[in-house]
Amino acid sequence: MKKIQLEILGLSSSQSQSGSFALILGEKGGNRRLPIIIGMFEAQSIAIQIEKISPNRPLTHDLFKSFAEHVHVVILEVVISDLKEGVFYSRIVCSDGATTFDIDARPSDAIAIGLRFGVPIYTVESVLSEAGIILSDLDEAESDAEEDDDEDDDDAADSESPRPARTQPEVRDPSGQVSMEELSKMLSEALNREDYEKAAKIRDELNKRNG
Repeated sequence: MKKIQLEILGLSSSQSQSGSFALILGEKGGNRRLPIIIGMFEAQSIAIQIEKISPNRPLTHDLFKSFAEHVHVVILEVVISDLKEGVFYSRIVCSDGATTFDIDARPSDAIAIGLRFGVPIYTVESVLSEAGIILSDLDEAESDAEEDDDEDDDDAADSESPRPARTQPEVRDPSGQVSMEELSKMLSEALNREDYEKAAKIRDELNKRNG
């Protein structure tokens, strides 16, 4: 069965399920997107690997990688292989040098592990055909959302008690005007608290100054 390579396009809070995240995968060289709802822990594990952050203590997927390397097993690829009753199934393709074998896994775990080994992510046409979203569909949805926003603004203008204008949340620099030594300390503290989002911002500031 022909495999279709995917790439990670984004990771954001799920609008439909509280405490969950939407992992957006895109067809490499194509216009289809494959959104998958994943848990908070798996989202965090994927995010810190994308951001190249090293936690002070290994997460579960880091432990898997260390164990696999210790027993001389390598990961070859990750395949999102099936979709049954709205549930995605995937497999991790492994090799011990003599044989190749598959391990059944949730897509979120498979991708988190695959990222740590730097292997490609694939799916098959049947999954992408059933659950994939064509890019033009997303454009139309965004256009409809913008029109709805415009209508809401018009309604608010006619109302006696208009709703306050929506503004983007203020993004604050986590570093302020502090020394490199203090930034390094803040980075360590953020990692200890497992606040990886803040750690990534501090790391970026350190890299900017070092550059």
